[in-house]
Amino acid sequence: MKTVEVAAAIIKQDGKILATQRGYGDYEGYWEFPGGKLEPGETGEQAVVRELKEEMDATVAIDQFVITVEYDYPQFHLIMHCYLCHVAEGKLKLLEHHAAKWLSAAEFEDVNWLGADIEVLEALKAQELVG
Repeated sequence: MKTVEVAAAIIKQDGKILATQRGYGDYEGYWEFPGGKLEPGETGEQAVVRELKEEMDATVAIDQFVITVEYDYPQFHLIMHCYLCHVAEGKLKLLEHHAAKWLSAAEFEDVNWLGADIEVLEALKAQELVG
């Protein structure tokens, strides 16, 4: 099974986190944290900043590392490095996603998350990073 290594941004604003709905691929329509694949020689932090510029035309600043999740999907093994971030410059635009929502911890179950992202939500609650 192939391994895919990605970095994801947990963007926090006013006590809520940003969830984005995939706009393409096998998991189109599912909700996730924005981000993407690491390029050769790239750190997770660098990938998050680059991916958010590409996917949402905004610059994010990383506040802290949260968790690395390993998750098996039917087609691949995912390694996902997750970082708590805030928007440092620009406004978030949906360039690749169908939709986006700001969710409080009480609203996490309102959307259909991808499996790996559910583990991230549990870490956010355990670390009390969202209200």
